Amino acid sequence: MKAIVLESAENPIVYKEVDKPVPGPGEVLVKIKAAALNRRDYWITQGKYAGIKYPTILGADGAGIVAEAGDANSDWLNKEVIINPSHNWGEHDEYQGKDFKILGLPEDGTLAEYVLTKAEYLYPKPAHLTFEQAAALPLAGLTAYRALFTKAKAQKDSKVLIVGVGAGTGTFLLQFAVAAGCQVFVTSGSGEKLEQAKQLGAAAGVNYKAQDWADELKHLAGGFDVVIDSALGPDFSKIPNLCNPGARIAFFGATAGNIPEIDARMIFWKQLQILGTTMGTQAEFAAMVDFVTQHQIVPVIDEVFPLANAKEAFQKMGAAKQFGKLVISI
Repeated sequence: MKAIVLESAENPIVYKEVDKPVPGPGEVLVKIKAAALNRRDYWITQGKYAGIKYPTILGADGAGIVAEAGDANSDWLNKEVIINPSHNWGEHDEYQGKDFKILGLPEDGTLAEYVLTKAEYLYPKPAHLTFEQAAALPLAGLTAYRALFTKAKAQKDSKVLIVGVGAGTGTFLLQFAVAAGCQVFVTSGSGEKLEQAKQLGAAAGVNYKAQDWADELKHLAGGFDVVIDSALGPDFSKIPNLCNPGARIAFFGATAGNIPEIDARMIFWKQLQILGTTMGTQAEFAAMVDFVTQHQIVPVIDEVFPLANAKEAFQKMGAAKQFGKLVISI
């Protein structure tokens, strides 16, 4: 079968022929119809991710049809499915266990014609989505759902700030929050992305490259009950001042750097919570898929690339040019 393989540090994105896996007991072989990229995949190719292993087939997101099953009587055969990439979460819902891993490293992932996975990680593809749309959902959708609802406890009429809208998780955060009846504000370094966010239901957006971006947000919104951030860095010091008393601040990345010096008195006096989060549980994945189906949410796709041209998709992700997900058609 054809696949995108992390071959070596010098040659990290290789389109090549590899052996098709054979499912054992409890496993299935999914014929992938579409996959999608995440920032995680890009960092792996840059050597900036823990536990890198060569060779590995990349990709955490995928949708397809179950072609083979290790158990002859499997009910999944020939079914249209999406795959939960959050594996071995563990017994505690609050945090992942020591055996937790994400599909696509160290296990072979979805950027291939077939992927091997345990049947327990399969979910029916939402009927209102194409394979390309469904493939965009798993990792970013799960991350957004847990951050927004489990951790930050967003609910109807919450004032929500999404810091850095544009990539997959950011657009899902926006869509999920709007669907839940929240009033949503966003930031981005691109005026075009801010306009696209408004078309998805954002009440307003501010360019974080402007010197007075925090003051402008304060003027527009007054204050926020929920803040979701994937960048942190120096600008995070301005976030507590934007929060209402009792606000929850959830973050799942630190691409702009660590948390800077902040006003500790404001944190305790306002009773603010700063919450780390990543991925999510099996139950949260199921709840996320149900939420998407209930609200007929359609993932935002920036561009679709054939598998043979996956390197171009990685280059676009590296340039941070996309709004929504970069999808690979297989």
